[in-house]
Amino acid sequence: MPVPDTLDGVRIILVDDHNRRAAATESQLAALGCKVLAVIPTGAGLLRQMSQHEPDVIIIALDSPDRDVLESLSVVASHNPRPVAMFSGKGNSSFINEAIRSGVSAYQTQDISPELVEAAIRVAIAQFDAFTSLKLELVETQQKLDERKWIERAKGLLMERGEVSEREAFTVLRKAAMDRNCTLAEASKAYLELLERQQTGD
Repeated sequence: MPVPDTLDGVRIILVDDHNRRAAATESQLAALGCKVLAVIPTGAGLLRQMSQHEPDVIIIALDSPDRDVLESLSVVASHNPRPVAMFSGKGNSSFINEAIRSGVSAYQTQDISPELVEAAIRVAIAQFDAFTSLKLELVETQQKLDERKWIERAKGLLMERGEVSEREAFTVLRKAAMDRNCTLAEASKAYLELLERQQTGD
């Protein structure tokens, strides 16, 4: 999700192990127009709350976040990724790196406070959006490379088996793509799969 002009309507799950601090943060979030879906004291119930509420952003404020929290975030990042802002005094570099790998979008090495909440949410959303865009670009790049390999391999086999030129092999694949109403890469892959079945006798 792109960074919104306002946080009005942004759906939040807050994980905070201090009741008074959580209440102050929840009040600030409400003042910003956010909708606080749940406030939980530990990360133990995070996956269930995620499944039940489908938040836009997760805020975690724990004095000593443990491995269970990071494991829960890893599951979230794998199956239902969301921007995550984490506040913790546990600021050693190894833990921060592990938190980022687990799906934390913005890590604050300080105690959460109402004054910091809005900026943290915006940073988390921006970082999450940038990372998501980068992953999509990498997937698209890899897909294009794979498609190019299929085309080049299919052309090479056509040239080898039919003793045709590269241009003629390309023409055969292009005609197959038009006949099948598919892309050149898809036609090439289908041709390679056909040859593989013929070789295995299927």
